[in-house]
Amino acid sequence: MKTISTLFATAAMITMAGAQTLSIKGSDTLGAKLVPQLAEGFKAAGNTGVKFEIAAEGSTTAFPALANGTAQIGMSSRKVKDDERTFCRTKGVYLKEHEICHDMIVVIVNKNSPLSKLTKDQVAKIFTGQIKDWSEIGGAPGAISIYTRNTSSGTYKDWQKLAMGGRDYPSSSLKMAGNEQIAQEVAKNKNGIGYVGLAYSKTSGTKTLTIDGVEPVAANAKKYAYARLCYLYAPDKPTAEAEAFMNYVESAPGQDIVRKVGFIPVKDL
Repeated sequence: MKTISTLFATAAMITMAGAQTLSIKGSDTLGAKLVPQLAEGFKAAGNTGVKFEIAAEGSTTAFPALANGTAQIGMSSRKVKDDERTFCRTKGVYLKEHEICHDMIVVIVNKNSPLSKLTKDQVAKIFTGQIKDWSEIGGAPGAISIYTRNTSSGTYKDWQKLAMGGRDYPSSSLKMAGNEQIAQEVAKNKNGIGYVGLAYSKTSGTKTLTIDGVEPVAANAKKYAYARLCYLYAPDKPTAEAEAFMNYVESAPGQDIVRKVGFIPVKDL
């Protein structure tokens, strides 16, 4: 990591050079709340010459955009896959990985649900369709409505790995574009259940569930079942504005924003 003086020197050069556009594409988990606020913090720190274009359409979209040059930074709530890294390399783009925060994938239900906790086994059986009615696990009778992310989402795939043993979602599951959409649907449906990033887990009309006795709060990230790292990716020779922004994200002021938004700074664990 560069020193603070170097960071501000880079920032000054960007400001003096005139307006530059920084295109950032990928994860909704990062791009819907966190990265826009980091962008505002970056500009407030003196980088007035940078204009941001942020497209939060799922982690899978980050890597083609980096490969074809339509993004200077990619956001991902999962690690890059080998074939994605290889594809970028065939286009002359050699990716560098930046761990920017920890996240927890939180199980949410409607606020009127009588349930307050589940086991990992129950979660797996719900999201693979083996448990179909709330009455099977002590809830009020009613068919379970499962809300998931769409297939381009890193969270969609992380959840399959972390919670479902790699098994498939049932065909009846309802795919949503982002965390906020999942939370909104669960808030409207008394039989709904879904998963969202920690920063989206306090949506009005929903409540979080304890998993195997562990409450989904930042202090429990090391022992919570569904914790993960989130990343920014960029070429190994980034543009000046991309490098300056990533340095800012990894700096103390950037990590303060990470914490305030509801993610967990890398050094907190």
